[in-house]
Amino acid sequence: MTAPLRHSEPTVVKVALGARAYDIVIGRGLIASLGERIKTLRAGAKCAIVTDDIVARHHLGAAEAALKAAGVDSAAIVVPAGEASKDVATFETVCEAIIDAHIERADLVVALGGGVIGDLAGFAAASVRRGLDFVQVPTTLLAQVDSSVGGKTGINSRHGKNLIGAFHQPILVIADTALLDTLPAREFRAGYAEVAKYGLLGDAAFFAWLEANWRDVFAGGQSSGSFAREHAIAVCCRGKAGIVARDERETGERALLNLGHTFGHALEAGCGFSGRLLHGEAVALGMALAFEFSARKGLIGATEVQRTRAHLAAVGLPTHLKDVRGGVPGLDELMDLIAQDKKVKRGKLTFILVRGIGAAFVENDVSAVEVRAFLADQLAGA
Repeated sequence: MTAPLRHSEPTVVKVALGARAYDIVIGRGLIASLGERIKTLRAGAKCAIVTDDIVARHHLGAAEAALKAAGVDSAAIVVPAGEASKDVATFETVCEAIIDAHIERADLVVALGGGVIGDLAGFAAASVRRGLDFVQVPTTLLAQVDSSVGGKTGINSRHGKNLIGAFHQPILVIADTALLDTLPAREFRAGYAEVAKYGLLGDAAFFAWLEANWRDVFAGGQSSGSFAREHAIAVCCRGKAGIVARDERETGERALLNLGHTFGHALEAGCGFSGRLLHGEAVALGMALAFEFSARKGLIGATEVQRTRAHLAAVGLPTHLKDVRGGVPGLDELMDLIAQDKKVKRGKLTFILVRGIGAAFVENDVSAVEVRAFLADQLAGA
């Protein structure tokens, strides 16, 4: 793993999808270039900016000013912040608002927010007028390193997370690291779980770099830590861009990006998609469980489990079921939620397991009986 480069120019990561290729632009202060970048890509286009009420207070004005300066007309659509907005009712509201704003097929949707907004706005863009182009402007660490890249869009069902949606690639991602300066500490920690995921699933050297440099990633801002932060984001984006280019619709390798998500999504849904357990926190806990489950199957030793848990715990993320605020769902409910996971095929459970740090693989035929016994032991220890 190379040391982060210090430069003032943005880092550009390309997502190679042929005619639908796009850039991820990473750096500080990039929201000011939003209008000019959109004008270059789609001259004459209008924009519907979809955001939430918290992000709107911090960043909507800057986005609107950048668009206005470039002569790009825009209309803002503001929804309540939080996972609860990824539902059918809010999706309908956003779609109708885009149509009300007279956004045509040659126009754009701008997703200004975290993963919830990116998923919701992207799915609306995929649906209105049978498909509008959209631009991702992620405002959380989690969204900058993961959810804004790769074209997965969607909303939640009462049966589980992200069960309704579509693959719809953006035409541009602008990852302005300055926007992370307003992020609450807990939200930043939750996003860091997805950063660590890239090391744990396929880049052992990057995970070792994170163990040594995570404090600089958290420091960010105008300090020297901003270079470490941008470096970490770029490494994650390059990793995901490569996987997406090879497996856009998750028929194989892309499933590796779900490390920790089978357990994590079940826990998140069981907690009611609430503030009790944020998505990144659920992923961190899910990764700890995936490593523990891999050890139980004899794939790795206790050292890898301990090292993974130690790093996640050091940054303040949950690594045991007892760490979840208000407790976790019971065994039957967890198993029902796992059975609704998107990776289930013909009733067979699929898990992302590991043969070591940086060595994840897809296991397509995991015994539900084995998973149930494992979770029973974990719950007993909680």
